[in-house]
Amino acid sequence: MKLCYILFTMNSLENSLNKIAETILHFDEASLTLLWDKYKSRMEHFSFSADWEKSVIIFSIINSVRVKNAIFNEQMLKAKTDGVAAAIKKPHSVKPNLKLVK
Repeated sequence: MKLCYILFTMNSLENSLNKIAETILHFDEASLTLLWDKYKSRMEHFSFSADWEKSVIIFSIINSVRVKNAIFNEQMLKAKTDGVAAAIKKPHSVKPNLKLVK
């Protein structure tokens, strides 16, 4: 019975996190960036309060969106350059630049 409750709780927690992530994915990075300084400042001024804890979470969410977008853009650029490189194709006679690592 206890295991069933734990599984239900974990499933519920995961569902909640998925809903939060889905909502956050719709946020515009430019709008979030406008709030970055505000929540950075709040986070830097520690207090034993729920408001401080929320500020840390919000600041982390803003940074998470920024990181996600940076990774996404990097991968998009890589995919474009890989597509161009594949179109050019290197000759088979070129040896890979390998180095022995001990």
